[in-house]
Amino acid sequence: MEPKCLLLIYLLVLQSLALLCASQDFDFFYFVQQWPGAYCDSDKNSCCYPTTGKPAADFSIHGLWPNYNDGSYPQNCDSNNPFDASKISDLISNMRKNWPSLSCPSNDGESFWSHEWEKHGTCSESVFDQHSYFETTLGLKQQANLLKALKAAGIEPDGSSYSLENIKDAIKEGSGYTPWIECNEDSSGNSQLYQVYLCLDKSGSNLIECPIFPKGKRCGSGIEFPNF
Repeated sequence: MEPKCLLLIYLLVLQSLALLCASQDFDFFYFVQQWPGAYCDSDKNSCCYPTTGKPAADFSIHGLWPNYNDGSYPQNCDSNNPFDASKISDLISNMRKNWPSLSCPSNDGESFWSHEWEKHGTCSESVFDQHSYFETTLGLKQQANLLKALKAAGIEPDGSSYSLENIKDAIKEGSGYTPWIECNEDSSGNSQLYQVYLCLDKSGSNLIECPIFPKGKRCGSGIEFPNF
């Protein structure tokens, strides 16, 4: 075999090994859910209902993200494994219900799911293939039923304001673990409940206490829970 061919094979092997290491090298997952009422009630987001219609008034999935203990994270780990909707055809109905896209223009969610898989999911290939990545994430939403936990504590999505501690305590009571709460602001500058982060171990099997919380928009003393 010619030296040029051997060199090409060597470089391809190194590239494959680098991608494999990247997909294996993380410490835990963030599981992130968002409240659609806060997404739509913000000047920073354009809100369009999916082509299937307005989603239910419930938290929806944003993503399942591999992370490092220092707060950084891997991304776009395998360009050779793009999103393929045919691999999750049996999950599509559930995805449209629990993992909808509210971005504009109105769409069926596939571009959102593609982004989540290619940016984050490919970095967990040591644990998940495409189907198990999405299937596991859908199951987590049922396990961590945020709206049920909040309502059980008398916290309703009716535009009222609640304390950050009461929101965190309600979710911890319901899930067993301490959440991190991300807020955004409505058009009047009021802090509102936007996203909730919980953590999983690197196997993607068990909820854990978060090794580190993300850096994001901090919440005010009173947090609105807007309707949707």
